[in-house]
Amino acid sequence: MDATATTIRPAAKIRFTLNGVLWTLQVLWGFFFAGSGFGKVLLADDALYAAAPRAVAWYAAVPQPLIVFIGVAEVLGGIGLILPAITRVRPRLVPLAAAGLALTMVLAAGFHLVRGEYALVPATVVLGGVAAFVAAGRSTMRPTEPARLTTRRALTSLAVLVGLALTTFVPTWYTMTHAQF
Repeated sequence: MDATATTIRPAAKIRFTLNGVLWTLQVLWGFFFAGSGFGKVLLADDALYAAAPRAVAWYAAVPQPLIVFIGVAEVLGGIGLILPAITRVRPRLVPLAAAGLALTMVLAAGFHLVRGEYALVPATVVLGGVAAFVAAGRSTMRPTEPARLTTRRALTSLAVLVGLALTTFVPTWYTMTHAQF
């Protein structure tokens, strides 16, 4: 047996780059906010809105139109973290979407503090902090350069939208319309 055949190769190193970290966070936060926001958009239905405070106590303190508005902002913000960067069409929208989501989380943290819901504050601070990191990263440190839309990027965007629908929108809709709170 040949000596080179038995040589063990060292494990492949994982290389972390700022761009890779930002992409990972954009996708994770994009899916999270789009899914979370979609659940709030569904509360436009009066029956769902009436049942919602049994599942999420703070819904009782917020008017229905405001919850739906927050939901629309979160869905658009979540999509805005991903699609402009993938298509490279108007990628400067990514830091704006991230900043908007960070602001939403700052306002949510303040709301929960005023209501004495201290257990909800750390999650909103983390969500907002990461969104602020993405905003800073994509605006100054590692912006995505604009480019012409290609068929490949358009198809990738379509695949992301389908994935978003199948992994967040459909399950959220099904759970909220078929589960008993």
